[in-house]
Amino acid sequence: MIQPKTEGIDKEFIQLADIARALSHPVRIKILEILTEKKTCICGEIVDLLPLSQSTVSQHLKELKRAGFIRGEIEGPKTCYCLNPETVEKSKKMFTELFSKVCQCC
Repeated sequence: MIQPKTEGIDKEFIQLADIARALSHPVRIKILEILTEKKTCICGEIVDLLPLSQSTVSQHLKELKRAGFIRGEIEGPKTCYCLNPETVEKSKKMFTELFSKVCQCC
């Protein structure tokens, strides 16, 4: 994958773009919604709740985990996933600050 040029760009903007990239697919947003509704760590249940193959869901989980939105804990042969509240809160704060600034000019 080609890496974007980020010289001279604030670290916060780079982080926010990474967060946006992780949220840029509707399946990932649905996974976050599922984890929010369950309020607990879940394993194979995520695959059962989506009309996608296990490998496709795994790729989306991998991206959410890479961005820090979810944590995965190995329990026997399965990995159980739950939300990472620190990343969710930080992302909310960053987007709120961005849109507060953007909306001032409108």
